[in-house]
Amino acid sequence: MAKDAQNRCIVVFGTKGGVGKTIVATNLAVSLAQRTKKPVCLVDIDTMAVGDIAKSLNLTTNRSMLDLAPALRKQLSAQDFPLSAAIVQHASGVHLLPMMSSHRQFGQLEASTLGQILAILKQRYEYVIIDGGKGFSEPLITAFEAAHMILLVMSPDVITLYQTKWALGMMESLLFPSAMVKAVLNRAESRGGVGSNDVRMAIPCEIIGEIPSDGSVVGNAVNQGLPIATAAPQSRVAAAFNRLAEVLETRPELYIAHQDVPRHNRPPGGTAVLPVNGARMPSYMYDADGGEGLEPVDEIVLMKRRIHDKLVEELDLKRLDLASMAHNAQLQELRVRTERVITNLLAKEMGGLIASQEVRARLVREISDEALGYGPLEELLADPSVTDILVNNKDQIYVERKGRLELTTKKFISNDQVRAVIERIIAPLGRRIDESTPMVDARLPDGSRVNAVIPPLAIKGPALSIRKFARVRYSGEDLIRMGSVSPEMVKFMSACVHVRKNMIISGGTGSGKTTFLNVVSTFIPEGERIVTIEDAAELKLSQTHWVSMESRPPSVEGKGAIGIRDLFRNSLRMRPDRIIIGECRGGESLDMLQAMNTGHDGSITTVHANSPRDVVSRLDSMVLMSSIELPIRAIHEMIASAIHIILHTARLADGSRKITAITELTGINSNGELQMQDIFIYRQSGMSPQGEVMGRFEATGTLPTFLHELIVKGLGVDPEIFRAPAAA
Repeated sequence: MAKDAQNRCIVVFGTKGGVGKTIVATNLAVSLAQRTKKPVCLVDIDTMAVGDIAKSLNLTTNRSMLDLAPALRKQLSAQDFPLSAAIVQHASGVHLLPMMSSHRQFGQLEASTLGQILAILKQRYEYVIIDGGKGFSEPLITAFEAAHMILLVMSPDVITLYQTKWALGMMESLLFPSAMVKAVLNRAESRGGVGSNDVRMAIPCEIIGEIPSDGSVVGNAVNQGLPIATAAPQSRVAAAFNRLAEVLETRPELYIAHQDVPRHNRPPGGTAVLPVNGARMPSYMYDADGGEGLEPVDEIVLMKRRIHDKLVEELDLKRLDLASMAHNAQLQELRVRTERVITNLLAKEMGGLIASQEVRARLVREISDEALGYGPLEELLADPSVTDILVNNKDQIYVERKGRLELTTKKFISNDQVRAVIERIIAPLGRRIDESTPMVDARLPDGSRVNAVIPPLAIKGPALSIRKFARVRYSGEDLIRMGSVSPEMVKFMSACVHVRKNMIISGGTGSGKTTFLNVVSTFIPEGERIVTIEDAAELKLSQTHWVSMESRPPSVEGKGAIGIRDLFRNSLRMRPDRIIIGECRGGESLDMLQAMNTGHDGSITTVHANSPRDVVSRLDSMVLMSSIELPIRAIHEMIASAIHIILHTARLADGSRKITAITELTGINSNGELQMQDIFIYRQSGMSPQGEVMGRFEATGTLPTFLHELIVKGLGVDPEIFRAPAAA
């Protein structure tokens, strides 16, 4: 929230009953109204203590937000909205709006309606104070989304401190950043309580106020139905609320809107609980696993770990062969039984702190996934917007969306769980990973590629990379619509495929080579016999006469490996019209070039390279890996006669993927150097204010040497598409 913003919405929240949350919300609203000389809206959404605020102010409330719901359908402006139909005014300047007028209205107000009313209040009042209750209910989460600050009320006892840590982790798990959360220590310096300094050391958010313990002052005020500022204006408690109101009024930097924090900038799920300013942590706040100050404590992760350990013991999961159950109804039955046990364990662990059925269901599902499935990766694997999942260690899971990497809020509960997920992936494939073979490539049942590395090679813990299998089959029209290629380039590529030009698709990692290869393959005429060869099957051809082959790694005994080169040699005996190799990486490049030179025209492959010119250097190196010694000039002559077109792809700064050059190899000069000419290029002109790459596809004005062939075969290629744009 900008520092000069005038409207501030504060949710007052407590992790358990009895911490004084309602007293803090009520008296803070009164103090702010007195300081600002303006009305302050006090909203009561505490579903467990309906009417407590009204009683503390000696007000009668017969109406509630439900009475405002019909007016929302009229789409009135905030200034014209009839709030007075449900608001009760107090002499102090506080305007009270209850969500419910009685317990009979529980559950009748939809979360979306509450959100709309809060939005109107934020436009009508400088300060909106919300008494949020003590559990993670749906109304509370809606209030968090509207808030500029979450004010957490604590009391100085060990149980409250523990639950506060857990609640902070839950807020960040729900994507509410820690910067939103401030704290108030109620009943500070009470006899037998934890000292204020110890509390500040144990809680990672800023404590912006302390309310002293004075039972007689607070009790008398509540019994009389008066604010403390009216019942005991000279008391230490009244002075503390005035100081807190002053802080909230004079420190605009404390406020931050939830929606103002970009998802990829939000911290990972769970709150880091560390000593403040290097001070020693109290003994009761030590992390049992990490020791004092060794690593951040994530209360969500610790809670999940405790439940997971109990779950393993109760269901004897260590003795179950989950891999063999992966495609069996037994696994579904086990999941149902597991979720039932988790629900009971969660209730024992957290009691009534989680009031929202949605939040409870989410936790049950996450713990079940961790025990039986792929843990925190399950949701990411199901998300169609995620293309890559990158696990650096148990605490860092990145994803790629729309070409950009972002850190997620998800975590594994331990490195052992990361290892268990890796083994769960590779076990059905007959692979293994251990200290003797600490790297493995595998494939998920849906075709997603997986690479895993474990210690001692992975220093920070097991690392896992998943390139998700694309479920969408793109066409040339799709690429044009996405701005990855121009219509003229698509027409030229299609013509090249029809006249059986050999093509290489080059680019860096993640530049979209396989996607473009899939699109180019759609131009192959129906009826031709196509053989594809890949390390991990990713190609999805639409043609019916298609044979797909995949390489095989060695068995656990180190035998039985069948590589790309073996498959390629075998494919020559299968009477192919076209051979497509998913990626040339080594000695198979020589076989591919020889095949292209001996009648297998129209073949296609991909190569890792930084530019079309770099493709030649890569092919030189890979041919030399074939164990056949050839002079560079001979290799270049072979390349010049075999390769006709290079399509170069790139992932640009904004995450978009484009074909940045279509280049023709035209021959070899007297020095043995390959000659190339660009037919089409992408010319970048700058960046937009939104961070998007600006530019356009252009013809270079150079005509392909085989243009006459395209014309005489009636492929509809107009020479005008190769005309360079007029100079500006």
